[in-house]
Amino acid sequence: MSDHHLAEIAALRRQILALSERYAMLAHGPKPFVPGASPVPPAGKVLGAAEMRNLVDSALDFWLTTGRFNAQFESQLARQAGVRRALAVNSGSSANLLAVSALLSHELGKRALRPGDEVITCATGFPTTVNPILQNGLVPVFLDVELGTYNMDVSRLEEALSPRTRAVVLAHALGNPFDLAAVTAFCRKHGLFLVEDCCDALGASYGGRQVGTFGELATLSFYPAHHITMGEGGAVLCSTTRFKKIVESLRDWGRDCYCEPGKDNTCNKRFAWQLGELPPGYDHKYTYSHLGYNLKITDMQAAIGVAQLARLDGFVAARRANWQYLRDGLADLEDVLILPRATDGSEPSWFGFCMTLRPGVPIDREDLLRWLNDERKVGTRLLFGGNLLRQPYMKDRPHRVAGPLEGSDVVMNRSFWTGVYPGLGTDQLDYMMDSLRHYIRARVSP
Repeated sequence: MSDHHLAEIAALRRQILALSERYAMLAHGPKPFVPGASPVPPAGKVLGAAEMRNLVDSALDFWLTTGRFNAQFESQLARQAGVRRALAVNSGSSANLLAVSALLSHELGKRALRPGDEVITCATGFPTTVNPILQNGLVPVFLDVELGTYNMDVSRLEEALSPRTRAVVLAHALGNPFDLAAVTAFCRKHGLFLVEDCCDALGASYGGRQVGTFGELATLSFYPAHHITMGEGGAVLCSTTRFKKIVESLRDWGRDCYCEPGKDNTCNKRFAWQLGELPPGYDHKYTYSHLGYNLKITDMQAAIGVAQLARLDGFVAARRANWQYLRDGLADLEDVLILPRATDGSEPSWFGFCMTLRPGVPIDREDLLRWLNDERKVGTRLLFGGNLLRQPYMKDRPHRVAGPLEGSDVVMNRSFWTGVYPGLGTDQLDYMMDSLRHYIRARVSP
């Protein structure tokens, strides 16, 4: 290819990228808020010129699998999260599947979990925190939720323990860290693995230390509702190189080889291995040491993630400010609503603003939520699956319950949350609060 041809390609690329940035600002820039006409969503993405530029830049490469942007994203994410390695995957649910599956790896020797072992978790939350426990033949042990923080009630941890208990898998609820002092002390005392589901909590900290750094493994989601997005996507955060190797193998078809995509013979002995019952010299690229999957992301997704990661600090600050604005603005409704609170010793990176109707309040939650949605265009969400043991798919699944699940039933019947994501301004938050107050005060005397 001639120098002239290369120069023409480079010039065209610069022009295309500049135009893509301009297009993003015009087509996807902020829109004015019109009360009653514009929606107030509970979650959403905030994308701009940098994301569009990176996306187009990646597309122009025509490298359609994971590549240079993913390498950059994983490296920067690991530094940002304060862990040894970060491995990008195609969703937060896949991240949870890989993290729990890694605990059963033969690489862990006698510490490896076995089918039938028990894993302590919370009875409320998103199903894919719990599902990998079941998918791996393990038995979830459910503890109740604490109203206000919406994290697991740690007072019954010792009660949940049995000779088969091997791990704790917990999510930081709506960006609010669970009681990491209690949970990590419990895990150390009994030699248990800890997996932190940080899918809703990127940027949160406990005792001045980032969540995701306390357990052996942690997970993130980059779905559009989360703190940063690449559309679909997630990551597993690894505390050790051993877990990095295990998770990478599980993510990449279960292969034993650790070559990057498009590269061969990183180990310099591609045809010198002998593993399992394979013949000596069998191609290491086609040697499989785990029962794995293909859960990688594309480089186009990673390109968006790189731009989003650069904005994370601002996103987290906006979420905290919006949460505090709602907390202060709704203080006059505490006779009707249990308002959320941060876990002691934590600095949340809020995902949503959760409220629970107090006992005896003459308000039907579903009627309230329908009214907010249909009459005011204010979006709300439930606390995901509520009491997961009440979900249809859990019928006849193996599990154990430690103590009553009264709080989980309260969450299932009376809790809901509204948005705090960075795309919301004070005009939208004021409108949401006024709408909520209007409905409540028409039915409950102050």
